[in-house]
Amino acid sequence: MDDEPKTPAELKEIRLNRRAAQDAEGIKAMADIAAADIAIRKRTAALREERLAREAAELANPPEPKAKAKPKKKKTT
Repeated sequence: MDDEPKTPAELKEIRLNRRAAQDAEGIKAMADIAAADIAIRKRTAALREERLAREAAELANPPEPKAKAKPKKKKTT
């Protein structure tokens, strides 16, 4: 870096450039967050549809009840 002192106009330009870069990064970050939010919502909707379809299928075709095992008789000797 230069050890040379900068003029007020140069310092102002540096601050403005830095601010513009921060604004651009902020806009990009917000766009990334919005895209991730949309992806999460789509995935959640797809999973909800799968769950509802599975539940509807289970209601339409309930599983057969399991036969209870008969208790064994004790041998008496």
